[in-house]
Amino acid sequence: MDIQKVITSRRNIKKFKSDKMDQDLLKSWLQAASMAPNHKMTEPWEVLFVGPETRAKLNHKTDFGNAPVVLAILSKHGSSDLERNENMAAVSCFIQNFMLLAWASGVGTFWSSLGISDKARNTLHVPDDYDVVGILGVGFPEEVPAAKERTPIDRKIKHLS
Repeated sequence: MDIQKVITSRRNIKKFKSDKMDQDLLKSWLQAASMAPNHKMTEPWEVLFVGPETRAKLNHKTDFGNAPVVLAILSKHGSSDLERNENMAAVSCFIQNFMLLAWASGVGTFWSSLGISDKARNTLHVPDDYDVVGILGVGFPEEVPAAKERTPIDRKIKHLS
C-alpha cells in the first residue's frame, strides 16, 4: 500500500479481534516510529506495555475495544514549557508513525485520551515529569468504520503576504 493510501484509509478502530499480536513486529514498528522528528534529539517518548491487571484497573468504558495489546505512550516534560510542547508534538508524530506502520500491515489502533486523568496516571505509575499522550489499543480490526467527512483543505489554507 502506498503512503497516501495508508494515510487516507487509516481509521480509529473501536472493536478488535482477539488474535494475538507478534511482539517482535510491534517492537519493530515502535523502533521505526522513533524516527519521528524531535527537536534537539530529545527522543521524549516512553512506551508502557499495559498488562491485564493494570488494564482492568484503568477500567476503560469499552476496554479499548477488547484490543489484544494496550500501550501507554508518555512524553517527558523537558526543561521548559517550550521543550514540553515540542516533546508533546514529537510524541504525537511518534504515535502517528506507529499507527500508520500498523495500518499498513492490517493492524488497527484506537487512541484514547484516558491517560490525562489522575486515576489513569496513578494506575500507570506515571512520574510527575511525564505526560500521557495516549493509551492505544492495538490489534486486528473486527470492523473498520467508514471514513468521516473532512473539511476541504482549501477552507483551512490562508495565504500571507
